Amino acid sequence: MESGCWLVTLPAIDGRQYVYRVYAPENARPAELFWEAWHCHDESRLPRAWDLFDAALIHPVT
Repeated sequence: MESGCWLVTLPAIDGRQYVYRVYAPENARPAELFWEAWHCHDESRLPRAWDLFDAALIHPVT
């Protein structure tokens, strides 16, 4: 199983978008990628990100 890199964009309550790089297998489910990025954001000092899966943008890095 090969590892891939994904960019996950999370909108936050301050109107900004925060982008996280997530390393995961190429066959990772979008929900897994979302939660990995959201938990990284939640542990930071940045304004809270919305925990809405449908609001996130997920793109593979090629």
